[in-house]
Amino acid sequence: MSMSPPPGWYPDPSAPTAQPVERWWDGSAWTEHRRTPEAFPTGHAQPGFGPPQPQPVASGGRKGKAVALAAAGVVLVASIVTGVVVLGKDDDPPPAPQPTDLAVSESPPPSPSPTPTTSAPDPDPSTLLDPLNGITIPVPDGWEKADSTVGGDPTVRTPDVYDCPGEGSLCRHGTVYSRTATATDERSAKALATGDIKDAADAAYEEDKVGQQPFGGITRHEKAKEGTVAVAGRSGYLVRWRVHTAKGEGGYVQSLAFPSSVGSEAMVIVRFAIDAGTGEGVPPLADMDEITKGIRPVGDSDTSGGVGNSVGATP
Repeated sequence: MSMSPPPGWYPDPSAPTAQPVERWWDGSAWTEHRRTPEAFPTGHAQPGFGPPQPQPVASGGRKGKAVALAAAGVVLVASIVTGVVVLGKDDDPPPAPQPTDLAVSESPPPSPSPTPTTSAPDPDPSTLLDPLNGITIPVPDGWEKADSTVGGDPTVRTPDVYDCPGEGSLCRHGTVYSRTATATDERSAKALATGDIKDAADAAYEEDKVGQQPFGGITRHEKAKEGTVAVAGRSGYLVRWRVHTAKGEGGYVQSLAFPSSVGSEAMVIVRFAIDAGTGEGVPPLADMDEITKGIRPVGDSDTSGGVGNSVGATP
């Protein structure tokens, strides 16, 4: 059974041999993100193995086999010599048993109480980093960064959960996450946002990942906002719907599309969902605009629009 390589930077199989290029593998498919290896420190490379590549076939017949056998013999001899040196050095006694060895004895000593550990403080709790797409997303008051999410999309969310009004167990009043648009070659921000908004609404208020309907399904919607917007130094486009559901008050969803400011400038989609109403824990709808305006390129927290900064809203 084969296993898909983990997400990471790997040699681009489509690049010419004379021009080494790394390409982002998202765990199931190649994305449009590319970079030159020399332009990045070694620490940025992803560990592990990459997508399967053709392996060179040894040539030379018997001569190749003889060389391989000779190399194996050298390795074997070196291993034996190393073992003799280590075992014979100063006739040292064998090391004392480690705690794992004592676990199999008849009367193991009592385990010491675990020492409490504290994680390093977040250097910037007010900002979420999306390094793949080269952006940062603001974390408004009353929101938090998600430690882990299904699919691994960088996510900002409201901290408290509540019983969903329909099927399922727990829901959140607000969620925002970013992702690369990998399933299409579309480069128009408007086309991407208008094409994604229904999927964003369905994911938030129609059906969850296990096939349940936390809000009883969507009954209707109306457009609340649409237009061109400057985001992360690029000209983007957003579409916002007011969604009504069979159970509960429904909410607002938004799809925001724009080109990344890094690499090959692949298209980025940021999805928003905020419950309607004014109950406890429900964030104000203004948070949606605050987050949209606060998205910045990585390393440029002062950018307030750049390309597209003078573009006005479209009715």
